[in-house]
Amino acid sequence: MLNLLRFRPVADYSATPELAPTSPITGEAAYRLYMEHTLPHLTKSGGEVLFFGHGGGFLIGPSEERWDAAMLVRQASVASFLEFASNQDYLSGIGHRLAALEDSRLLPLVEET
Repeated sequence: MLNLLRFRPVADYSATPELAPTSPITGEAAYRLYMEHTLPHLTKSGGEVLFFGHGGGFLIGPSEERWDAAMLVRQASVASFLEFASNQDYLSGIGHRLAALEDSRLLPLVEET
C-alpha cells in the first residue's frame, strides 16, 4: 500500500483529547506517535514498512499539490490487512493519525508475478 501524507502544522486532537500531549505538537510529531503505537500491531499481522521518506515537489504532476511524506507498507494478505485494520488495540491509537493529517491517500498495490 502506498500512503501519501500531508501533515497539519499543529496536530488537532479535538476528536480524541484523551490522546493529546500536554503541549501542542506538530502533525509530523503526532504521526510519529501513531507509528510507534501502530508498528507492533502491523508486525503482528504480518505487515511491514518497506519505505518511509519525506516528500518534495512533483517532477510530473500538479505543482500546487504537495505531500509531506510517503510510506510503502507490505501486508501479508488482504485478510491480514482487514484483521489489522479492525483490531481494537490498534484502533485505540488511531486518534494520533487523525490529529496528524491534513490529508492522505492510500493506494493498494498488487505486485506482479
